[in-house]
Amino acid sequence: MTVQPFHILGAERPSRWLVTCDHATNHVPDWVNGGDLGIARADMERHIAYDVGALGVAEHLADLLDAPLVRSDFSRLVIDPNRGDDDPTLVMKLYDGTMIPANRRVDAAETERRLQALWRPYHAALEATAARRPDTVICAIHSYTPCLRGRAPRPWEVAVLHSHKDSRLALPLIAALREEGLITGDNEPYDGHLDGDSIDLHALQKGRPNVLIEVRNDLIGTPEGQHAWAARLAPILQRVLAASGL
Repeated sequence: MTVQPFHILGAERPSRWLVTCDHATNHVPDWVNGGDLGIARADMERHIAYDVGALGVAEHLADLLDAPLVRSDFSRLVIDPNRGDDDPTLVMKLYDGTMIPANRRVDAAETERRLQALWRPYHAALEATAARRPDTVICAIHSYTPCLRGRAPRPWEVAVLHSHKDSRLALPLIAALREEGLITGDNEPYDGHLDGDSIDLHALQKGRPNVLIEVRNDLIGTPEGQHAWAARLAPILQRVLAASGL
């Protein structure tokens, strides 16, 4: 079955907020190695294939914010929508100790095929939705694993990633989350600026206020956890935006 590269939920919702979920699913289109990347099912259920729990948080958060949601519908192992189209990690051959057999011989022509079929339609839909009103604020939802193989455990419950080019919402959001007693990472476990990523393309280059929230995936592995985190985040986001004057 051919996988649609994106879905837009609540396109008619009026909020300034636009919620995005770049790594929503682990789906593999049937035209990519017969829909099988050649790795074990258990690996396809890990964070290497998608952001575990992020979609549930994003869906419920978009409901609470009365905001549209734009989400991908292909695994980041096929092609990563949160990388620039010339990024060397766009199609991963090895991720957190797992070789990706279907990607071992991916050349420029195959990368271009995946860009054309998946990456570009997703970003076109995201930009069109962001442009629906001039004062859009983007909230990107991601998740991260508690520990990469062979690495130290990650202590943060939630993290906010941001670029040095625009921290107008990110820094007060970090402060607000910490005031709630949450162990909050500031550009942890990753640095928040990457040229060509989704925030760069649709927020930084367009001057749109933005936040990127990462939730540790063991906290959002169930619908209950996903709903609880969305319910926790929504009022904080609204309060921070209102106080910002943006």
